[in-house]
Amino acid sequence: MITRRRTLQTLAATATLGAASFARAADDKILIGYWPIASGLPLYAGLELGTFKEAGLDVEGVKFSSAQQVAEAMISGRIHGSANGTASAVLALAEITSPGLFKIICSNPSNHKLVLDEFVVAKDSPIKSLADLKGKKIASGPGIQNVTLAKIMLEKNGVANPQVTELPVGQHVPALVGGQIDAVYTLEPTGTAGRLKGLTRVLETGVISKYVLGDAEAPWFGGSASVTATLLKERPADAKKYIAAYAKAVEHVRKNPEESRNHLDGFTSIDASLVKEVPLSGFTLYNEFKPSDIDAFQKFFDVFTERKIFSRAVPVKPLLYTA
Repeated sequence: MITRRRTLQTLAATATLGAASFARAADDKILIGYWPIASGLPLYAGLELGTFKEAGLDVEGVKFSSAQQVAEAMISGRIHGSANGTASAVLALAEITSPGLFKIICSNPSNHKLVLDEFVVAKDSPIKSLADLKGKKIASGPGIQNVTLAKIMLEKNGVANPQVTELPVGQHVPALVGGQIDAVYTLEPTGTAGRLKGLTRVLETGVISKYVLGDAEAPWFGGSASVTATLLKERPADAKKYIAAYAKAVEHVRKNPEESRNHLDGFTSIDASLVKEVPLSGFTLYNEFKPSDIDAFQKFFDVFTERKIFSRAVPVKPLLYTA
């Protein structure tokens, strides 16, 4: 179990030793970290459509097994930013450890309509609701954001002192099918992949907005695309080109959702034959945030402050990129 202390210690150690332990990101490339979930779609589309190349940039996606690894790589200078889907709370912890580390260029809001977050159970499981998870074996994706949110939602449904096991996203469906766990808090495309293969079923979607933010319609900005302050400072022209190209990729996904789903194949666990079924989260660019969006984002961060996961309050607005 990754505790707040362990997470902060790991990030702090990375900040201190990263430059000496790892080669810094190549000068001629922009390296963007991602982990394989559906909300990373703008990066996937931008890479495969040549959007970044058209802007005169050499951009490479770097796959990680958790959002924490993405944040660690940003701190150590191995990558220049994160794709959508990188846990916002983990980025905030990185900001606490290394103030001024990054700026958010896009976040992915989700709720019960823009589906990303969900609880999933085995296809023939007798579990009908989150309240039925008392005494059950529960798992979540890796990282402190996933574990904390899973515990909050279980508590809100009457599960006292919930225990949550971290599992890589790729193990969620096999663990359910094999009986190692009874339910998992996960992110798309896990629920869709398991359902279409006849192995699992989705218990409930949009769970963060409903149980953590207290409003099923509220946008949960659980993941964010970002660029490091180092890129912005040392390569300002390339940074501006990258941000503009990323925005272009976002616009392509918005206008061509069915076609864009094809870019999930190869970047996520879902193959080409299943991509048409994957629900898509929303995308809010840095210059599109309304006051109500910032309020919802801040409420999400404040939950981690109240739980003492954050050692101090983290204001959202200063983290947003400004052109």
